[in-house]
Amino acid sequence: MLESCKNAQERWGGVHQLIDRWLSERRELLVSYTRLSQALHDNGKVTTARIEEFREFLVDYLSAGHFEIFEQLMHEAKAFNDQEALKLLDTTLPWLHESTQQLMQDEDHLAPLSLTDLEKTLGHTGELLAERFEQEDLLIAKLHAAHAPEESAQLVQ
Repeated sequence: MLESCKNAQERWGGVHQLIDRWLSERRELLVSYTRLSQALHDNGKVTTARIEEFREFLVDYLSAGHFEIFEQLMHEAKAFNDQEALKLLDTTLPWLHESTQQLMQDEDHLAPLSLTDLEKTLGHTGELLAERFEQEDLLIAKLHAAHAPEESAQLVQ
């Protein structure tokens, strides 16, 4: 997941400062997730600080997506009158909203948990994040295509 996060930032990093910052937050979230997972598998050496760090990164990332990024992507699609991007938003945003609800439920259940429950919740969270990043990357790629048609056509292919 970390490698695909790095690739996404390299592909779309210059499109917009807002997206740059968000992709940077995604990377921090993934680093925190990896640290927490490693601590869990290292004989259950999970600290409350590690859990709280991950929870904060998760909430910040999800909030930025909903209150800044998705709204911005929709405005840009409308500004470019990009019907294909608007259609993608119509199908993707409901799924992203649902995944946010599920991730927030996971976040609520991260502490305090037994190690078995923590492992299960963290596994579910990781799966949802991986799916979510793919959907978010599709949206970013489509909007990048609206901004720079020739350049992005090469990136998307």
